[in-house]
Amino acid sequence: MKFSMIVLIALLALVAAFAVQNPGIITVKFMQYRGDTSLLVVIVAGFGAGVLGGWLAGLPGYFRRRTEAAAAAKRIRELEAEAGVLKKTIAERTPPPTGNAQ
Repeated sequence: MKFSMIVLIALLALVAAFAVQNPGIITVKFMQYRGDTSLLVVIVAGFGAGVLGGWLAGLPGYFRRRTEAAAAAKRIRELEAEAGVLKKTIAERTPPPTGNAQ
């Protein structure tokens, strides 16, 4: 987590430096829409769209791991309960030690 934060901060610094050094106004065209805006806005919007796309791409894996972890935790509880029952059964069936050691 620490490494990813360092990489993210470095990437944000690079994007900010590029945007500050290129302050021009550009015309953005998308299908029938057209608008004039700062290059900074286009860069930040593109970066934000990339972050959002990466986050959305990671959601299925997150939910899959979460479901698997819940199933594993349930299985662990079942096995611990079974181990407790087996220990109790062994304790009941084991005869107490006798005091006649020779």
